[in-house]
Amino acid sequence: MERRARVIALYLPQFHPIPENDLWWGKGFTEWTNTAKAKPLFFGHRQPNLPADLGFYDLRVPDVREEQARLAQCYGVEAFCYYYYWFNGKRLLERPLDDMIRSGVPDFPFCLCWANGSWTGIWHGAANRILQEQTYPGREDDERHFHEVLLPALSDRRYLKIDGKPLVAVHAPQELPHGRALTDTWRRLALAAGIGEIHLLGFGPQGYWRPAEQGFDSGCSANLPGLRPWVPWSRPVRKLRFKVQHWLRRPTIYRYREESLRLLDAQLHADFFPVVIPNWDNTPRSGRKGRVLHGAHPDLFGAMMRAAIAKVAHRTPGQRLIILKSWNEWAEGNYVEPDLEFGHGWLEAIADAVLKDG
Repeated sequence: MERRARVIALYLPQFHPIPENDLWWGKGFTEWTNTAKAKPLFFGHRQPNLPADLGFYDLRVPDVREEQARLAQCYGVEAFCYYYYWFNGKRLLERPLDDMIRSGVPDFPFCLCWANGSWTGIWHGAANRILQEQTYPGREDDERHFHEVLLPALSDRRYLKIDGKPLVAVHAPQELPHGRALTDTWRRLALAAGIGEIHLLGFGPQGYWRPAEQGFDSGCSANLPGLRPWVPWSRPVRKLRFKVQHWLRRPTIYRYREESLRLLDAQLHADFFPVVIPNWDNTPRSGRKGRVLHGAHPDLFGAMMRAAIAKVAHRTPGQRLIILKSWNEWAEGNYVEPDLEFGHGWLEAIADAVLKDG
């Protein structure tokens, strides 16, 4: 079926144990650890969010990755954008990506996003604890990074392209101390390797960052842009509600119905792609320090999807990208995989908005 837009879903590989997480958090730690033990922290708080069809899966299992791709394809998601982790030559959580590239299965489009932040203790509410620090040594590391991670992926026939150019994303380009040098290096190496020109996408704060200044072709805002824990007294009802939440030691609560469309209503620069968020609730990781988009529902998510599609409808078909945050970030509450509360509701909201007959 024809699509009204190209939905690219961010994909988290944190669903298999690794020695580092065993050491930091205990044997067998994965994204499921915090997801399953979450508890409601206020009246009407929907926790825990639990998986349905796929269960508490392990991404080392090929059948799981194939079923994820099948679901995505059936409901109008065009590709997975795999987060990957590179720390001056050290990689973490690389197995699902490497297995997918090595095996050629599933036969489903994908692209890469370098999650270039330092690893902290945020999953246990200890954000100031540095576990794996991100550093930026310079050109030699940039070249090694390209050859060891990007080149094998870019050479894959399944790799996603925009107007013929492979899409490569960086999660926090504003953190790069030498952004223009890095993007120039990657472009040069891609041409030398016969890949051709690449399309570089940066996940930056909309309104405060311009992609072209650091050598990126486009940007998006994938980190809850516009939500702030401070409310002015000029809005007394909201201010009082925020103060009560603080006094009761509740997480910071926003209403999905109000905030989801407001996030899209912010000025969308010509070089930005819209981001849609089915939900946000990171209290499984951060407890009472977390933030919650309360009242999220597939119907409201569908409205956000349709609004995002309207914002890119004037663009050429190849440029009608929508970034879905996310396919499977269960401990942050932003996932569309089947759950026990809504079944396939999140996926059906995507299909209803994106797919059209004929």
